[in-house]
Amino acid sequence: LTLNPWDVVLCISGTIICCENAVVVVVIFYTPAFRAPMFLLIGSLAAADLLAGLGLILHFASVYFVPSEVVKLFTVGFLVTSFTASVCSLLTITIDRYLSLYNALTYYSERTVTRTYIMLLLTWGASICYGLLPLTGWNCLKEPSVCSVVKPLTKNHLVILSVSFFMVFAVMLQLYVQICRIVCRHAQQIALQRHFLASSHYVTTRKGIATLAVILGTFASCWLPFAVYCLLGDATSPALYTYVTLLPATYNSMINPVIYAFRNQEIQKVLWTVCCGCFSPTLPFRSRSPSDV
Repeated sequence: LTLNPWDVVLCISGTIICCENAVVVVVIFYTPAFRAPMFLLIGSLAAADLLAGLGLILHFASVYFVPSEVVKLFTVGFLVTSFTASVCSLLTITIDRYLSLYNALTYYSERTVTRTYIMLLLTWGASICYGLLPLTGWNCLKEPSVCSVVKPLTKNHLVILSVSFFMVFAVMLQLYVQICRIVCRHAQQIALQRHFLASSHYVTTRKGIATLAVILGTFASCWLPFAVYCLLGDATSPALYTYVTLLPATYNSMINPVIYAFRNQEIQKVLWTVCCGCFSPTLPFRSRSPSDV
């Protein structure tokens, strides 16, 4: 086969994604202090993105080194599972942040831990089910006319994935709007209680809204083009359009560690200690709410 430059770029992106998220997974796994719900959710996101990066590398290998239908089906199912788990993990982090503000008094309880495990179970259970569909016969290998822009997925399968994405995005958008309202109300109350100037309240509120805008804007700009194209395209659409819209979606897995992990002060402390050669898994951490990160 002639080497496709787009496949090379996807493979390189997958390698970068694997390296970034492997650091996050290792830090969270080997640090007992990171057993709080928010770190478990960040770890779930990093694990999903790590698998997504590995899937992109496997895709390159399956096309140029092991070209077989079985390997192709396994690779596509693996990518569907990992990217679905990544998107769903972003949703669970959003829910967790919202509940940490809405139920601030009861957030640090066993109930929150139980809810976190349930969300993780649902996230990975649904993702694995979506990924198994191509392997269980829902593919277009025997009927090319029903293929989607991502072969060998069928058009109906990709439509379901796209509609599910829009539902997740709508829920995240609604939750972040509610988070903005709560943050603005809390900032105003603090300003009144401590007799802060109106400008201080404005700066605090603007900073919080800007952070949420970056989070949601990054997610939307990465995934919306591919989700829309999956609905509009079909098997006759040029492969170039698939690559052009899929590549930004992979960048979301590259950006997630920066937004959700490397900005976290506790994770930064561990990374600095590892770089200095004085790693201690029992470092003291200040208790922080998910709304702080």
